[in-house]
Amino acid sequence: MTLGHVTPVLRSCNEAQTREFYVDFLGFKIDWEHRFEPGLPLYMQVSKGDCTLHLTEHFGDCNPGGAIRIATDGLDEFHAELIAKQFKFARPGVDDKPWGSREMSISDPSGNRLTFVSTDGDA
Repeated sequence: MTLGHVTPVLRSCNEAQTREFYVDFLGFKIDWEHRFEPGLPLYMQVSKGDCTLHLTEHFGDCNPGGAIRIATDGLDEFHAELIAKQFKFARPGVDDKPWGSREMSISDPSGNRLTFVSTDGDA
């Protein structure tokens, strides 16, 4: 048996704030969007590099407050890029964890925590 790629589904509670956070701040691109009809909740896919996320406004899909870990090379450069944006809702820091990893955690507008974990071996 072989397991395949995992695509996390995260709850989104405010479309405008979600777009601002994922696209404008983090630099993800929107791959596609779906609504069953105009005015209904949005389900969309965003991606950056090899990271793909599904973001949903549908109540039954999942609850706000999830947590995911994203392997990241160039963590310090990504951190500097985010800080330079002066985003008023998030100014993340990079932490050296006791278990030997370097991590940057950021909560999105719906309370989901994204932890970017360095793969550069610079712990």
